[in-house]
Amino acid sequence: MALPSAPSTLWSVSLLTVLFAAVVHSNIIFDDDPLQPVTSDETVSVGGTVTLTCRVPESDNSSLQWSNTAQQTLYFGEKRALRDNRIQLHRSTPTELSITIAEVQLSDEGEYTCSIFTMPVRTARATVTVLGVPGEPQILGFENAVPEGGKVTLTCTSTGSKPPARLRWYRGDQELEGRPDVVESVPDDPTYNVSSELTLEVSRSDDKALITCAVDHPSLAPGDKRSERALQVLYSPDVRITPESNLPREGEKFHLQCVGNGNPEPTSYRWEKKDGELPPLAKADGAFLRFEMLNKSDNGVYLCEASNGIGDSVGEYTLLVQDAADNIADPTAMSTSSGVDHAVIGGVVAVIVFILLCLLIVLGRYLIRHKGTYLTHEAKGSDDAPDADTAIINAEGGHSGAEDKKEYFI
Repeated sequence: MALPSAPSTLWSVSLLTVLFAAVVHSNIIFDDDPLQPVTSDETVSVGGTVTLTCRVPESDNSSLQWSNTAQQTLYFGEKRALRDNRIQLHRSTPTELSITIAEVQLSDEGEYTCSIFTMPVRTARATVTVLGVPGEPQILGFENAVPEGGKVTLTCTSTGSKPPARLRWYRGDQELEGRPDVVESVPDDPTYNVSSELTLEVSRSDDKALITCAVDHPSLAPGDKRSERALQVLYSPDVRITPESNLPREGEKFHLQCVGNGNPEPTSYRWEKKDGELPPLAKADGAFLRFEMLNKSDNGVYLCEASNGIGDSVGEYTLLVQDAADNIADPTAMSTSSGVDHAVIGGVVAVIVFILLCLLIVLGRYLIRHKGTYLTHEAKGSDDAPDADTAIINAEGGHSGAEDKKEYFI
């Protein structure tokens, strides 16, 4: 028997290989084929775990198989074919083969194939997309404090994202608009480095304000990766003078304090009295002006100039010394207390007047009623008297006379 020539044999093998590859890579699914395997695409982040599931509607006892992107068999039914401990069997039944891949790497991305060895071989493919998790954002530009009214440029950078991450800027809860992100691919790596710039013109209200750079990426939940830094703004001080007491009295010790709110804090203070010199017993002590013993001659307007190297500012206070023997309370408190006292006194007087009027009315009505009774009794006693003396006696007798008269008629 003649053997086929070598070229024809090689041609036949190549043809079979091409046909098998065409069948394996075919993505045609016959909806009415009960033996056609069904898969689904999956997305997973680097370091995560992905589950690949292959199902067939019906079983003819043929085995299911999973192959990786290099067409290496991972599992043939329940049997492990590739020694990779990251890949484990999840479920194997006549109609399903599921496997898991743990600690996913960027190199695991690609198309995985599920095959069922019927005649012909049926296949389905699942695309695994691996997300490169971006690194923590780094903010540069806070190295030096910025003078009030100046501009500062901040740069935020995040590395290792796939697809490229998006960077967002915030001042507190308010989103700020920075320049468009700059995306750079990493040589020999499928990830990207992303950077963004933000330029701000600062005022004193921006001092200690938190500026945040947040990373927006499908592999992250909102707010998972963000960095924040506090602005430092240099500005001249705001100056105000606070007294030790609101009622300075003659003969007492007393001081004024110069409070300067600036960045940095004031380093020098200068006290003076408007339209005159400081009193002899007044001593300037940095932020304090101390009076050993107040005198009426200390009255006037006092000025404090504070400087912090960025600028200076002046505050003023009007001192009015009270007499030592004048026990004057707070005018506001006095007026309030006086108003309350007057109201109470007025209420008490009104109640007393009302009670007196009621008593007068009751007493008047009582006297009128009793006066009528007396006149009636007096008249009864003198009705039948023959003369004046008898009338008086009968009036004094009152009821007894009436009773005697009553008995007489009976």
